[in-house]
Amino acid sequence: MTNIPLQVHIGGTLKEMGDQFIKAWKRAEADESAPERHLSFENYATFAKTVTPRRQELLKVLRRSGPMSVRALSMLLKRDYKSVHGDVAKLLGVGLIDRAETGLVEVTWDKVSAELDLLAA
Repeated sequence: MTNIPLQVHIGGTLKEMGDQFIKAWKRAEADESAPERHLSFENYATFAKTVTPRRQELLKVLRRSGPMSVRALSMLLKRDYKSVHGDVAKLLGVGLIDRAETGLVEVTWDKVSAELDLLAA
């Protein structure tokens, strides 16, 4: 299981997000650094709505336990399959969970480094 650091950016403009993407792309092309992973959220409200306490628990359990099916994850969490499936779909959609080549879901990072732009519109 890989462990690529995850950097979350909250706030900022589309131009700033694009600039971050271009810088990371150029570093990767030049092979100047280890792989990076960035996620951006428009504002804190969007981040908080996406990364709820139950989803945080799901992320922690999935990271500790390793790749697994959504059904196995729901049993481990002692939650109904439908709600866990919905949470997994949302977290897959934003990039906080990955789907392994085997089809299992997984979390490939240990920590999140977050940056909140208080001056963002």
